[in-house]
Amino acid sequence: MELGTDRPAYELLGLKASEYDDICARLGREPNYVELAIFSLMWSEHCGYKHSRPLLGDLPTGGDCILQGPGENAGIVDIGEGLAIAMKIESHNHPSAIEPFQGAATGIGGIVRDIFAVGARPIACLDPLHFGSLAKARQRFLLEGVVAGVAAYGNCMGIPTIGGEIHFEDSYEDNCLVNVMCVGLVKHGDILKASARGEGNLIFLIGSTTGRDGIGGASVLASAEFDETAEEKRPTVQVGDPFTEKKLLEACLEMRDRRLLVGLQDLGAGGLSSSASEMASKGGSGIDLDISRVPLREEGMEPFEIMISESQERMLACTTTQNEVAVKNVCAKWDLDATVVGRVTGNGRLRVFNGEELIGDMPVAALVDEAPTYIVKPARPGHETDKLLPPDRYPQPPDLGAVLLKLMTSPNICSRRWVWQQYDHMVQTNNALWPGGEAAVLRLKGRRQGVALTTDGNGRRCYLDPRRGARAVVAEAARNLSCVGARPVAITNCLNFGNPEKGGIYHQFREAVAGMKEACQALGTPVTGGNVSFYNESFGKAIYPNPVIGMMGLVEDASRIRDHAFKDAGDAVLLLGAAEPAVDGSEYQLSVFGEVAGRIPDVDLESEKKMQLLLREAIIKELAKSAHDVSDGGLACCLAESAIAGGIGAVISLDEVSRPDILLFGEAPGLVVLTAAEADLERLLKLAAGVPLKQIGRTGGGRLAVTAGANSLIDLPLAQIKQAWETSLEAMVAGNGAPRAGDLANR
Repeated sequence: MELGTDRPAYELLGLKASEYDDICARLGREPNYVELAIFSLMWSEHCGYKHSRPLLGDLPTGGDCILQGPGENAGIVDIGEGLAIAMKIESHNHPSAIEPFQGAATGIGGIVRDIFAVGARPIACLDPLHFGSLAKARQRFLLEGVVAGVAAYGNCMGIPTIGGEIHFEDSYEDNCLVNVMCVGLVKHGDILKASARGEGNLIFLIGSTTGRDGIGGASVLASAEFDETAEEKRPTVQVGDPFTEKKLLEACLEMRDRRLLVGLQDLGAGGLSSSASEMASKGGSGIDLDISRVPLREEGMEPFEIMISESQERMLACTTTQNEVAVKNVCAKWDLDATVVGRVTGNGRLRVFNGEELIGDMPVAALVDEAPTYIVKPARPGHETDKLLPPDRYPQPPDLGAVLLKLMTSPNICSRRWVWQQYDHMVQTNNALWPGGEAAVLRLKGRRQGVALTTDGNGRRCYLDPRRGARAVVAEAARNLSCVGARPVAITNCLNFGNPEKGGIYHQFREAVAGMKEACQALGTPVTGGNVSFYNESFGKAIYPNPVIGMMGLVEDASRIRDHAFKDAGDAVLLLGAAEPAVDGSEYQLSVFGEVAGRIPDVDLESEKKMQLLLREAIIKELAKSAHDVSDGGLACCLAESAIAGGIGAVISLDEVSRPDILLFGEAPGLVVLTAAEADLERLLKLAAGVPLKQIGRTGGGRLAVTAGANSLIDLPLAQIKQAWETSLEAMVAGNGAPRAGDLANR
């Protein structure tokens, strides 16, 4: 028990009474405090995946291109000619809510280590971020701190941040989401595993010294709801040092090249406890650790603190005794500590020594493979419904041009330049597309190929229907890749939810995983791995359920990619797809009517496959000059964004409908706006046989004009739309006011 409280130690460490009893049964005795602290980490939700493991096993993870799926530090996808892409996405939500700069910075550091731990050189990062309303000073503080942390760490590492997304919703006010994705390039023969094998082999601790930062991060901070004690958890946030990590990266890749490593693992959540036990588990071995040999940066650290510290910029390496001197020499060259802290054994146990004293002895299998799992009875939340809202629920505003301007200033639609200009997105000089478009594209030097990357998530839609929402998110990620001419190949995911012990949250998670499975199977994009972030909840109020998808695609010829900008005056503007927009879950519903309600339209996955295949073929054959997914803000905002990007207006003629506002601003998955030269129009329409594709207008002039039948719906100078779109986010960050929901509803 802790001094001054009658709560048992296991409870203070985040364990249940039943779990403590289970630990005692597996050990055949009561654990000491070191062992209890280690079990509390390995059996935490963050490390043990107690509520998600039974469901995640149903996701499709195999495929001809998958060289390495879930279970290692990162998934690896074959891209041909002996090269592969390593990819992973993770979260640093709770740390960033406590300390935004360091939380985001160390999130980047952790995901980068996951990539070079598998032998890959990191080539890009992406950052999906979610915050509360920018009308509140704390949210502006969080946004500025997180963006600065991402920039500081990534820029110092020389890794470009080439994409991501930002959403603002009230549900993230107390629990911001800071998800970070990294991709790397690796030769097939250079792939490393996180395994410790070979009895007698050495275990090296390489990199930074160990301190008290990060203690309890996985078992307490990341595996529980926030409450009035949130500020007390500030010391559990790690402190990053990107310059040390840069040296660590180069040293590890040099040791890879010189074939000095048996296995390599980063020290992230759970610190030495999780990295050592996981390496032993993957190697089918045991490990003896001597914590008296661990280099410390603080005096008086207790043994359990050394074992569970989450100090950053540390790696655990398994090497042969013959390579001991060579490993030390490489690390000395890069000015890094490299200390032998243990040996591989054949007994299947993690034994912890403090010098000659044995202070912990636990079965590896019990730590890694036998964490308890829980199935919660799902309960469908009362706000979910089986029907779309009737169109007459909301009155149509009389001035649709004013609605467009309002939506273009929405923090969920306006320009993100203020964010991405703080990132070094050009370092390594592989960019084929600039940030701000459908997807990022990186050239592969010496090859015609390119790698396309995107991240997508929409918690609002998943809140209304988690299965449909997850299907739509996967489809949108694939559509974004197809819009630049890339073939979607595989995904990594970061699943952000509230407290899974509650039936409503468990229902959302179960349905979202099911929807993700359906979409990935239909679109041929297996899951390479990812992360689950539960307990994103404060004082009983959960975030919107938000499965964030990071997707990778391949471009066969990087010289033929397309972006979303209108190119030339006189080009045909076409609408691809036949989805019916709805107000439910749209930015229009939230920004204008101040509500999130109803049920989102479903995505037709078979139609989506055909549509995306046509889209890619049109780009490869150079029949499409631009392509833009119709997403947040609907068709009108999609047209405006393409016009702004190209500096060319358009005249659009739509069919007459009873509710033109829903046609213009409603949302549904499965629509893309294309442009084509007049000379290519007939060929493009012929190519689309069987796939809905119709001309809706032409580019040209300095205005965006939209009519339906004889009615003029929108007629605005492009310069006015651009001004609203470009300046909104910076004004909100400066505290000059955010758009107010509902202020146009009754005009």
